[in-house]
Amino acid sequence: MSNFPLSYKLSWLPRLIRPSLAGERQGFLPAEGALLSPLPSSTKRLVFLGDISAVANRSAPEIDEGLRALIASADLVIGNCEAPVVERPHRRLGTAAGTRHAMTAGFLSDTLRAAGIAPARLLLSLANNHMLDQGVEGYEETRRALAELGLATIGGAADGPARVVDVGGLTIALAAFTQWRNADRHDFAGRVTMLEDFGDGGFAALRDARADLVCIVPHWDREFRHFPAAATRELAQKLATAGAGLIVGHHAHVLQPAALIGKALVAYGIGDFLSTALPRQPWPSRLGAVLVVEVSTDLSARGRIAAYRFAPFFRRRAGGRERLTPLAEVSGSTGDRARNRFAALFPPDAHE
Repeated sequence: MSNFPLSYKLSWLPRLIRPSLAGERQGFLPAEGALLSPLPSSTKRLVFLGDISAVANRSAPEIDEGLRALIASADLVIGNCEAPVVERPHRRLGTAAGTRHAMTAGFLSDTLRAAGIAPARLLLSLANNHMLDQGVEGYEETRRALAELGLATIGGAADGPARVVDVGGLTIALAAFTQWRNADRHDFAGRVTMLEDFGDGGFAALRDARADLVCIVPHWDREFRHFPAAATRELAQKLATAGAGLIVGHHAHVLQPAALIGKALVAYGIGDFLSTALPRQPWPSRLGAVLVVEVSTDLSARGRIAAYRFAPFFRRRAGGRERLTPLAEVSGSTGDRARNRFAALFPPDAHE
């Protein structure tokens, strides 16, 4: 049994058809900016990708060379593994209907190659509502498959409260949790980190982290809503107060804005990197972004976010795959509507 409220379930289809712009619009940031002045002399680059799944794709994506080069420039890439990685579905009927997610190790490997990501530079979050879509056996197969690909993970109970990564001498503690689950609590327990687990002891995992920067990757909020709910913003405040310096969210499947809470940068949702619903989704959910974050390595501001940039792209169908194109290069009325939507989320004159 999932933990989605009935009102959430009833609103899912209307919001999928027409993603919502309703909600509080104050206190958000522009699409890029410097958070330290003067800028540090040295930084490490983190690149965040949205949800990754093969649900609506038979083949790995085609990615624009400029976008690929941007991703490849990262010292560390962090993404959300939105589907179990299995060779054959364990839940065939739901998988065929698209309600249960799955992707093969070959598809994931080809996708990373297309994006210019070396496995050693990638961390994948397993903390999402789809991770038990193929049952317990599918989850165990996923962990084995990712290990065989040389991919490190966060958000699984076996990963511990936080994984500390050394990025060229800069230490980053990364942790993930999901607010939502599609399966019984019993199935998730001891496998995937839930919000209630992560919040134990007043977010003790955050308070106990010993690193230059603490980064949280939450699976939260509600799907197909561009502006985060008040409860999500309150949770972001609690995470920042507990010690998070960077929070990058998933689950909404549409792009959401960013905010500064104290010194912490919060990106509420960066949409899908690859389509996770239908092959022909409404255009707002085909708008995504790669989030680039520069982290200071200077002694005077070590671990502080120096600058950030949302690099927007648009996903189009190309046969059995998707083509990721920079938003500026999308022509016609679709491009105009997508650029207007991006500007609504990241107005140039936005301020905290």
